[in-house]
Amino acid sequence: MILVLLDLFLLYQRGIPEINREYQNSIPLGVKRTISLIVINHSKYPCTFDLYDHYPLELEAQGLPVHLSLPADGNAKIQYQVTAKARGKYEFIGVQLHLWSRWRFWQRDYRMSLAGEIHVYPNFAAIPHIALLATDNFLSQMGIIKKPRRGQGQDFHQLREYREGDSMRQIDWKATSRIRKVISREYQDERDQEIIFLLDCGHRMRARDAGLSHFDHTLNALLMLSYVALRQGDAVGLNTFGGSSRWASPKKGHHTIQSLLNTVYDLQPGTAAPDYTQAASDLLVRHKKRSLVIILSNIRDEDNAELQAAVGLLKRRHLVLVASLREKALDQNLQDAPIDMTEALRTSAIHHYLQERKAAFDRLSNQGVIAVDVEPQQLGVSLINSYLGIKASGKL
Repeated sequence: MILVLLDLFLLYQRGIPEINREYQNSIPLGVKRTISLIVINHSKYPCTFDLYDHYPLELEAQGLPVHLSLPADGNAKIQYQVTAKARGKYEFIGVQLHLWSRWRFWQRDYRMSLAGEIHVYPNFAAIPHIALLATDNFLSQMGIIKKPRRGQGQDFHQLREYREGDSMRQIDWKATSRIRKVISREYQDERDQEIIFLLDCGHRMRARDAGLSHFDHTLNALLMLSYVALRQGDAVGLNTFGGSSRWASPKKGHHTIQSLLNTVYDLQPGTAAPDYTQAASDLLVRHKKRSLVIILSNIRDEDNAELQAAVGLLKRRHLVLVASLREKALDQNLQDAPIDMTEALRTSAIHHYLQERKAAFDRLSNQGVIAVDVEPQQLGVSLINSYLGIKASGKL
């Protein structure tokens, strides 16, 4: 008994190790990141303890708790992995120690306040990858097609030697006669144009596919297209609707990506229904210059009347592209033949729903609207293809 009490007395005489946390303040959604805990034992005695970090519930962690022994005046660096499950701003509360006594009769529970803040952004980790691909030679690796230019809607870029396939209209006859070699004019897509995203924050964007909500898939696609558009010399802006209203005026330059991230990183889809007409009216008041307006939503056939009215308003001044996310489960349910009446009814209902959905998009196309209806994982590539096609055709 004396030994047990002595062990308890010595435990409370020991100093508590110092702990500091090192981590990135901004991390992408769904990507593993490392958090480090620096532990310093200032005592003249060795110590043994179990260490746990109280990370935000919106993170998934691997590698905790940690059992550690430190010598006198020793230190150690502990690392564990976290994966963010949701975007937003979250806080670390502190760390917790279970400090063992010298002869292991006792264990002291000690909670240390170690506050910290972490911001979870959309998956911007893919953007450096896009930087390598966003050229004429490498965009095709992503499924992005560079269409040939037509018409006179492009800016003059430079003179070069004639190449097979150049049209007669490209030949610069004055330069050709001057240097006695056939010279062609080379054009580039028009710059200084503007792209504005109308982002739906309504209840339908809460649906999930491949571990992410439709809203998160849409944000990733928005960032991909924004990066490509900014490299093309265009300005990018954002307007949200359907519960949360945020406005970012169109701007040029690579810093615009960070501005967009700061605008949307903590934005979440709500429970309200989207009001397309009100969103179109608000945008017409806020922005006057002709732009490419991209409506990002999950369109249903019951939205047809309201969406057509909104598109009619926007078309008076802007070029409109409607991009809708189609649930992947719909196509998956049609892959297998039905084996009973219940499955046959479900298959029939899915076919009817898809036909009505296609009819709604056909009506948009008949209005002169560019319409895209794809699964969430294909949204980014489809948007970039549509954007490059618009730039090449000179419609904007």
